Amino acid sequence: MRRYTVPALAVTATLTALALLPATAASADSAVLTYDSAAGSAVSVGDVLTASLAGGTKAALATSSGGSSGITCTGSTLSATVTANPAAPGTATESATSQTFSGCTSNVFGVTGVQSITVNGLPYSTAASSDGTVTVTPASGSTIQTTVVLSTLLGSVTCVYRAPSLAAVSSNSTTSLTFTNQAFTKFSGSVLCAGNGYFSATYAPVTDSSVSGAPAVYTN
Repeated sequence: MRRYTVPALAVTATLTALALLPATAASADSAVLTYDSAAGSAVSVGDVLTASLAGGTKAALATSSGGSSGITCTGSTLSATVTANPAAPGTATESATSQTFSGCTSNVFGVTGVQSITVNGLPYSTAASSDGTVTVTPASGSTIQTTVVLSTLLGSVTCVYRAPSLAAVSSNSTTSLTFTNQAFTKFSGSVLCAGNGYFSATYAPVTDSSVSGAPAVYTN
C-alpha cells in the first residue's frame, strides 16, 4: 500500500496577500486599500494588515487538487506590511512577513501527527489589484517554500515544497481572502512525501492592526 505525507502550505500566503475586492463603487479619489468601508480612509504605507482563518473554516493541504486526503489546520494567521497604496484603480503592494499554522492533523495513512508547518524565505512580495486579484511572489531568482515536519509510522519526516508564485481572490462583501488549490511540488524529502501539495484557505476579516480598533480593509 502506498504511503503519503502532507503537502506544503502555501504562503503567504504566504503565505499572505491581504487585500479585498470592492463590493461597492468607491469615490474617484479613493486609494486602492481603505479601512472601515470601500469609501473609507486610505490605509497608510507602513500599516500592518493581519488576518486569521474565517470563522468555522480550516486550512486544507490536500495531496490532490480538490481532494480530501491530506492535512487540515484549525488555526492560521497572516501578516503583511503595506509598502505602496496608490489611488484607485491600481495595484497596492505589501510585504508578507508572517504566516502561522496551528491545530493541524492528518488523515493520510502512515502519518501519526503534524509536528510543524513553516513558511520559509519571508518576506514575500504581494500585489493587490483593484479587480480583486492578489499575487504573492518571491524575490527574484527565488521560490516560495514551505517545510512540513510529520510524525509517521517510520519516524519523523521532513517534506520541502516549492511554488513559483501564489494567487488569491479577495471579496469586500465578506472582507476575506481566499486561496484555492494553490499547487506546490516537492523539492526534497522522503519517498513518503507526496509529490504535490494543494493549499486552500479563507482568511477573514482582513484588518488594519495599526489603526485603533483594527478596522476591516477594503480594495477599490
